[in-house]
Amino acid sequence: MLQKLLNNKILIAQLFFLIGLLAMVRAFEHQLFYDPFLDYFKGESTLPYPQTDSLRLYLSLFLRYCLNTVISLVILYVVFKDVALVRFSAVLYGIFFVVLLVGFYGCLNYCDESCRMVLFYIRRFLIQPLFILLFLPGFYFQVQSQKK
Repeated sequence: MLQKLLNNKILIAQLFFLIGLLAMVRAFEHQLFYDPFLDYFKGESTLPYPQTDSLRLYLSLFLRYCLNTVISLVILYVVFKDVALVRFSAVLYGIFFVVLLVGFYGCLNYCDESCRMVLFYIRRFLIQPLFILLFLPGFYFQVQSQKK
């Protein structure tokens, strides 16, 4: 009983640490990443899109997505202790990245400012660890249904 309680404390501490890492990525986003859309979407969004350095923007999106993905995959491993599930999640993260990046590129280069909310939400999925909020309950229910 004491060992089980100790294991849960370690699991909870690991989760708090990993969630803290996700929060730090968010807290230091201005210092770590190039993203002129951070200020654009905080202000008056009827203005034209800001001028961007495309290479820096896409590299920054890639780096931030990778950081969030790695931390999210570690969270999934800590919770489920299943390497196959983490591999499957990594493939999904890769597919979602390609689809979202193509959508982001299309909205940024081929749509006018009337598509700004589409760009906002695509960018939100690229820079925020939202997929972990979908994967955790989904995989939990999957694991629970396999146990029955």
